[in-house]
Amino acid sequence: MTIEHRAPVADGRAQAAAPSAAQEKDESSAADLVLPLVVVAAAAAVAGYAYVRRTRRARTRTTPGGVPAPPAASPPLAELDEQARVLLVAADDSVRTSREELAFVEARYGGNAVASSVLALRGAETELRAAFRMRQQYDDGVPDEATARRHALAGIVGRCEEAGRQLDEAAAGVDQLRGLEQGAGEALGLAETRFRALTGRTRAVDALLADLTARYGPAAVAEVTGYGEQAKDRLVFATLRLNQARQAGDLAAHDRAALHLRAAEGAVAQAAVFLHAVERLGTDLSAAAALVPAALTGAEAEIARAQRSARAQVPVGELRARIVHADNVLAFVRDEVTSGAPYDPLDALRRIVRAVAPLAAEPTAGVLGAAAVLVGRAAVAGADDFVATHRGAVGATARTRLAEAVRLLPVDPVAADALAVAARDLAEQDVRMHGNPVAGAAEHESGVAGAVLGGILLDGGAAASFGGPHGRGRRV
Repeated sequence: MTIEHRAPVADGRAQAAAPSAAQEKDESSAADLVLPLVVVAAAAAVAGYAYVRRTRRARTRTTPGGVPAPPAASPPLAELDEQARVLLVAADDSVRTSREELAFVEARYGGNAVASSVLALRGAETELRAAFRMRQQYDDGVPDEATARRHALAGIVGRCEEAGRQLDEAAAGVDQLRGLEQGAGEALGLAETRFRALTGRTRAVDALLADLTARYGPAAVAEVTGYGEQAKDRLVFATLRLNQARQAGDLAAHDRAALHLRAAEGAVAQAAVFLHAVERLGTDLSAAAALVPAALTGAEAEIARAQRSARAQVPVGELRARIVHADNVLAFVRDEVTSGAPYDPLDALRRIVRAVAPLAAEPTAGVLGAAAVLVGRAAVAGADDFVATHRGAVGATARTRLAEAVRLLPVDPVAADALAVAARDLAEQDVRMHGNPVAGAAEHESGVAGAVLGGILLDGGAAASFGGPHGRGRRV
């Protein structure tokens, strides 16, 4: 789900930005959703079939004395729900960590050498996408019958377990290829090279962020404010672990060297995410600023077309309300653009697209379609970066909304944007509620607190590595 490489809850920004007319558009297409929802409900039931089979076998199993074992009690629905949430987070973390480590391995050995590992990773990603899709439907109330919902949760559990199994099976091959138990020399050199390159970019990214703030205002860069400092925090941690890896290697303590190296690689990967997020936002803001005038013109044309049209499916009063709302939004945006004061062009495009989408004959076509894609892509990428670098605290609901945003981006960028904004809000809320589990000035000065927040260090201090939930904390 990483783009490179905000359960529904109240979302102030999404609710404020999304016009009430969009809800009516959703209602008008409810009939079109009946068949897909039925299909999804059936798929959820099929996905939970393994759970039913296990339950039936347990009911008929006998004890060594030949006495049938008592029927196994099904776990309460709330318990199964929590299990599905926990496993979704674990599987998502495993996929993200595996992807990061595999990038280092591929850079060293080439694509052919990691082909089987990439295949396992792709299989795990497929299982995880299916699990997230089932979770999104479950959160939306589909299916609605109690037994079917239990089966859906069991299916999510099964998908996550299968994703982890595939990664765990491939972990031995990755370990063998890396050969870290014999020494981390070349791998350590590659990590140090990437570390130095990122260290050289931090000053330029700081200057870029200052320029973007002056040009577009603090609100436009709020989502990446502080990213430069967080990148430096990860690099401080990487410095410590790279030194420890080299020292351990000099003492032929290769197991310890491998642990330190993997922790350093994780920190380097997350530092790159922070820095690239600032650079990408600069590109997106520039593209959005150039597109705003054309988007305003395109929106005005759609409003004019809607005024000439008397669509049978939309009552005249509702159509007029939508037109009035869109006119008001465009007026506010024009005032922002012509005032000479800094403004957020991505947010301006978002407001234009959301206001006119209920009126547009083809919301994903023309200049408004291009604007919707730009805004949706930026929101998805920003949410994904935040989850990736704060995954030690982000829960299942935020990740589920993000996965749904990724799925919808190619076909419905307006909906993808709204889901990505919600995912980011939920993830930030998770981080605030999580607080700071690592106490002590030394842990913060050394970057350990950030490494824990980022999921680089697991419980017990092990470094996350390629593999599923059972193997990603191995100490080799």
